[in-house]
Amino acid sequence: MAQQYSASDHIWTNARIATLDPAIGTEYGLLNNHALVVRDGRIVALAPCCDPDLASFPGELTDCQGGLITPGFIDCHTHLIYGGNRAADFVQRMRGVPYQEIARAGGGILSTVKATRALSEEQLFLKARPRLLALMHEGCTTVEIKSGYGLTVRDELKMLRVARRLGRELAVRVVATLLAAHAVPPEYRGRGDAYVDLICAELIPRVAAEGLADAVDVFCETIAFTVKQAERLLASAREHGLGIKMHAEQLSASGSAALAASYGAWSADHLEYLDEDGLVAMRASGTVATLLPGALYFLRESRTPPVAKLREYGIRMALATDLNPGTSPFASIRLMMNMGCLLLGLTPEEALAAVTRNAAAALGCGDRLGSLAVGKEADLLLWNLEDPAQLLCEIGIGTPSRRVVRGEAGDA
Repeated sequence: MAQQYSASDHIWTNARIATLDPAIGTEYGLLNNHALVVRDGRIVALAPCCDPDLASFPGELTDCQGGLITPGFIDCHTHLIYGGNRAADFVQRMRGVPYQEIARAGGGILSTVKATRALSEEQLFLKARPRLLALMHEGCTTVEIKSGYGLTVRDELKMLRVARRLGRELAVRVVATLLAAHAVPPEYRGRGDAYVDLICAELIPRVAAEGLADAVDVFCETIAFTVKQAERLLASAREHGLGIKMHAEQLSASGSAALAASYGAWSADHLEYLDEDGLVAMRASGTVATLLPGALYFLRESRTPPVAKLREYGIRMALATDLNPGTSPFASIRLMMNMGCLLLGLTPEEALAAVTRNAAAALGCGDRLGSLAVGKEADLLLWNLEDPAQLLCEIGIGTPSRRVVRGEAGDA
């Protein structure tokens, strides 16, 4: 039966389409000399340009002139709302002071907490906006933004309201994550359990009721929260219908990845110390492994996530910037693809899947974002490039000539 098109449809024609759809069966899911049809913000057809059904297409037409179309990029782990800077931490690390020691001495996360608390909602918005625009300029159409630099009810809510405002006012999807369990605040020093009580009793129910967050994240680590404390937080998140993410196995082996998987987490992130139990649990749950090479690079860590094992176990791998002031101050998803290949050993195809298809799964939206297939939302990028691998080997060269979000042009 012939496909029926209307004057309100939009066709992107004469394109090479890197669908990132495994069902296509080609590298990058590449379709040459194809057209993509969008209706009401969704993809309704992918067809060869010679398809007779397209001959009398009545809607809007964009001739891509042989250009490359990819899915919109997804940065599935950022901390881009914050005050101040951490240049002093950087100087200390260059003098040989370990990150954990800086954090325990009041630097690290807690120094950013102090600076963030001092700013109004409007000031935080104005500081975060250019960081998000930088990601959009490179092709991000979806960005996850965490709280975690407030550590009081008032300041965590302030950060999440800024995240929601960024998503309303800019042409980008924002997934907001409550990371109140980022560090034990100074007011609760030595009373981590009491702070967890506050998050579970007040913050999680409130952000769920007000729609301020899509997920809850926990930093489970020796300098942050124990596995037992993390489990209480995950149970509360699940009880209130929020997605689950976890900062897991970054600085030590704790069993946090297996815990996250047992709660059906969308992703476990970092994973430098991931062990066999964690691998087994993540495979069973479908939890995505989000790798953050920017932090590895900036902290000069020699231990890397077990990429070969993740492949062996069939665990999907995402890449993200981890954009934050202290350990990964990089607003470049393309740089992360490059680092994913050079530092972690991903193939170029794996790296591109890691910021599209798998990154969507790491945000619980793999059913509607991350690849170009019929029925999915039309988030796409048009590039004047010959090879998809150029996206991750030519850093700082070229930006998308068109950036489309929900079927509409949304240039940064």
